[in-house]
Amino acid sequence: MIQKERIITRTQQLIRAKSENPPGEEYEAAMIVKREMEDIGLDVSVHEFSKNRPNIIGILKGQSSKKSLLLTPHLDVVPAGRGWEHEPYSAKHIDGKIHGRGASDCKGHVAVCLEVARSLVEDKKNIEGDLIIAAVVDEEEGSEKGIKALLEKKVLKPTHAVAVDVGDFKTITAQKGVLFLSIELIGKKAHGAYPDKGINAIEAAAKIITDLKKHNFLYAKNPFFKSGPTTNIGKITGGDKANIVADNCVFDVDMRYLPGTKKEEILLEIEKIIKKHIKNYKIRIKMHEPPFEEHDQKLISAMKKAYEKNNKQANITGSSGATVISLFKKHNIPAIATGFSKGDCMHINNEFVVVDDLVKGAKILEDFALELLLN
Repeated sequence: MIQKERIITRTQQLIRAKSENPPGEEYEAAMIVKREMEDIGLDVSVHEFSKNRPNIIGILKGQSSKKSLLLTPHLDVVPAGRGWEHEPYSAKHIDGKIHGRGASDCKGHVAVCLEVARSLVEDKKNIEGDLIIAAVVDEEEGSEKGIKALLEKKVLKPTHAVAVDVGDFKTITAQKGVLFLSIELIGKKAHGAYPDKGINAIEAAAKIITDLKKHNFLYAKNPFFKSGPTTNIGKITGGDKANIVADNCVFDVDMRYLPGTKKEEILLEIEKIIKKHIKNYKIRIKMHEPPFEEHDQKLISAMKKAYEKNNKQANITGSSGATVISLFKKHNIPAIATGFSKGDCMHINNEFVVVDDLVKGAKILEDFALELLLN
């Protein structure tokens, strides 16, 4: 049976184990998880792809390994910074809320997954397939040393997966693609008194950025998204000094685009806009994750049933932000994301999580695991 006090204790322990990324300090939190998994009686293994940054995997063995469910929250948190009402690593429990960096993203979810495993063991549930819990590192900086490496090296090969890392009892089955671009414009230097003799890359960038923000990129409508692609200009540098026509300018673009669109189509539209204002340019793709949409009805249906059993709507939706579920698609593993924390206080000062939400979430996740692994 799910126990509220255990969830509180474990969440507080994990928050107090500072695990900021950068720089990547997950070791103490990982050891808490390892000891808890061993105490529960899981088959525990440790996998490091960077020194002192261990991924902890615990397996509750079922009657057959032909079917398996992976639950994966992450151990790292973003830096706390200043300006908190309560000390960010004190994990104070006040009026039904636990306060601290990582409370919602994602230490509370780690505690929930551990509680689900313990409850199943205590209740002697004879599950048909394996339940796998992977508490991973490096999610906040791209997952290269965490879930991405575990999948690529085939350490993890589940038949189904759930990233336990979103808020507000949402179930994410689709997400926008992410395209980070660095666009370099190459102009021609001249004296600032005679700008007509040069080609000003900064001025060209201003026009291009204006056009990018106004442009209606082509996209296929999707029921999970109210709007189309979005464009954010996150950084710009260029020029040498005021009295020299700038012959260089570089700006970074964050594009989020919908399922049904290819990155090549987006890039072609961007190039057309650039060419209207300058001839010489370079586009560098800094990061790309394709859009994602999960259609595995067995996985989605099991989650819906678990939510309904606990008098909650599954709230099947899409995400404009990136979660790790897109990484599973490359390995042909059906995956969705869900979570029970406060979505609007992730990454902000005075982060907190509501204890009763974690308890409700643990019950949902346990029923989901039973639905999927027993049927």
